[in-house]
Amino acid sequence: MSDELLAKAEAAIPAEVRMISGCKDSQTSADVSNVASFQLPDPAGRAGGALTSSLLSVLYADHKAPDDDLSFQDVLLKVREILAAKNFEQIPQLSASRPVDIHMPFEIVPSDFTGERRALMIGINYVGQQGELSGCQNDVLNMKEYIMDMHGFKEENITVLLDDGSHTSPTNQTLVEQSQPGDCCYCHYAGHGGKLRDQDGDEADGYDETLVPLDYESAGQIRDDTLYTKLVGALKKGVTCTSVMDCCHSGSVLDLPFVFQADGESDEMAAADDFDFDPLTKLAHSLMSGNSLGEAAVHAAAEGCCQIQ
Repeated sequence: MSDELLAKAEAAIPAEVRMISGCKDSQTSADVSNVASFQLPDPAGRAGGALTSSLLSVLYADHKAPDDDLSFQDVLLKVREILAAKNFEQIPQLSASRPVDIHMPFEIVPSDFTGERRALMIGINYVGQQGELSGCQNDVLNMKEYIMDMHGFKEENITVLLDDGSHTSPTNQTLVEQSQPGDCCYCHYAGHGGKLRDQDGDEADGYDETLVPLDYESAGQIRDDTLYTKLVGALKKGVTCTSVMDCCHSGSVLDLPFVFQADGESDEMAAADDFDFDPLTKLAHSLMSGNSLGEAAVHAAAEGCCQIQ
């Protein structure tokens, strides 16, 4: 990686952010429910817990750690093997704000961690709605047990959002959270993902990737631009954040510049093709300066999130 590329990445995204996604942007993820009737712009396919279930099979089978130390590459390739055995074509991938040595041991909490462990975990089954899913709530509860048992996260530092009537409801207003310098945070999303036409010309394929909150009909889908302004770009330098996005079209939903695809051909993380740092850098400067332009950028992103085309 060139020094110039790394400098752009640090300017655009101060924190160390990593995301494991269940599929490429062009692919749908899998669960037992079909979303053809979900009334979304791109309803083809299914969304839900295939990635989460496969990850747990690799990392937490029989509620214990694997016998062998697994690298990031090992974990994602094993996940791909499980998905392929179930006839799912989706390709899991790891993307990051900094290049990750995929041959290093898999970790959620860095070895040099010094702060608090914090987690935000979201599972949406869309209970009572068209396109209802079945596994997302269970996925979150199972992953919660995993990060507490294997990575030392404490109950009081874990926020769980579920549409089960018992937990806080996962609406647009409660979908993102920030952490403090020195902290290690984990973010898990299991639910529907989508695509909307890009409004500001920063997407090479012409579409923004989205998350679909419980109240999407009234509040709109949450665009990747909004996730940047409220989560990725807002995390401070010194924070390490690992995210699992188990939804359709999730490959670049956090707009991270470095990617490893578990396609059996890639053997290292590389810069994402045609990644444009300029829009993120402008937003980052605005967010850090706290001026009116920054406020306008966040407002514009929120406004865009609520317009389904």
